Amino acid sequence: MKFAVIVFPGSNCDMDLLWAVKDILGEEAEYVRHDADSLVGFDGVLIPGGFSYGDYLRCGAIARFSKVIQEVIRFADEGKPVFGTCNGFQILTEVGLLPGALLRNDSLHFVCRTVRLNVANNQTKFTSEYQKNEIIQLPVAHGEGKYYCDEVTLKQLKANQQIVFTYADENPNGSLENIAGIINEKGNVLGMMPHPERAVESLLGSNDGLIFFKSIIKNYGKVRANG
Repeated sequence: MKFAVIVFPGSNCDMDLLWAVKDILGEEAEYVRHDADSLVGFDGVLIPGGFSYGDYLRCGAIARFSKVIQEVIRFADEGKPVFGTCNGFQILTEVGLLPGALLRNDSLHFVCRTVRLNVANNQTKFTSEYQKNEIIQLPVAHGEGKYYCDEVTLKQLKANQQIVFTYADENPNGSLENIAGIINEKGNVLGMMPHPERAVESLLGSNDGLIFFKSIIKNYGKVRANG
C-alpha cells in the first residue's frame, strides 16, 4: 500500500506514522502537505496527532478548512481507508467524517501515559487481526480527548457496532461510555485518541499497535494488488 501522511502546521506525530508504516512494515508512505490538492495514487490516508494550527479556536476547527481536506473527503467517499489518531480524530469529527466531538479532559490536565484498551469490535478492516475483546496497551497524549455525542448518536453507534475501542479499566479523559475510538457507518474511516503508531516495537513498551496497521494492509492492500 501507499499511504499519505497529512501534515498540518503544528502536526507533531507525522514522523511516527511514517516510520511505523514505512520503516517497520515496509509499505510506501509520503508526507502530504495541508495545502495539497490531490491524493491521487495513494491507497490510504493517515492523519497524525499534534496541534494543527496551534489548536486555536478548537482542536481541528481550522484544519477542516485546509485545501487537502476536500481530497480526504473524496477519498473517504470512495470507500478508501482514512485513519486519524488524537488530533487526527478531532479533525475527522470537525470535518463530519465521524460523529460526535472531543472535549477537554475531565481533569482539565494533559494526560500522557499508556492505557489499556478493549477491542470492542474486531470485525472492521482496521481491527480484524485482533481478537474480540482483546486487551491491548497503547499510549495516549492529549488534553482534549473526552469523546461526546448526543443520545441519538450514541444509540446509532451502538446499533451499528461503530464503537471500536473502549478504555478497559481507566478512563483517562472522561469519555462517554469509555469510548476511545469509533468508525463510520461505511467502515472505512476510523478515529481514536490513543496512538497505535507509538506502539509498534516492544522497545517502546508495547507492539500492540503493529497489529492495527497490519489489519489495514491485509484488508486494503488486496484492493491495490487486485486492481
